[in-house]
Amino acid sequence: MKYMIVDDNLDMLKLIQQEVCSEQDIIVECSDGEDAITAYSKHLPDFVLMDIKMNKINGITATKMIVDKFPDARIIIITNYDTTIFRNVAKKAGAIAFVSKENLFEVKDYLRLESQ
Repeated sequence: MKYMIVDDNLDMLKLIQQEVCSEQDIIVECSDGEDAITAYSKHLPDFVLMDIKMNKINGITATKMIVDKFPDARIIIITNYDTTIFRNVAKKAGAIAFVSKENLFEVKDYLRLESQ
């Protein structure tokens, strides 16, 4: 699988990679939404794991921009801001799932189901 992980916190980005991805996966790392938009069209990952609060372009806006251009994009929001408002906005932007960073194991389970 090819994953794009988008998070402005390098330690969190590495933790997500460690918890969710396997050694044979291809990983594309981005530090903000602007980088993610550019990298998506270049790498066309199977899944994007996107934070919300980042510099330049936030994860919600980046999700919408990617999904508008690539309707089949599969973006999972992974954030510390687990609120109903953010969940609804993420869904409206085109995210296929929304997971709290406290529950990274849910991402792995979700990806396993989506990949079958």
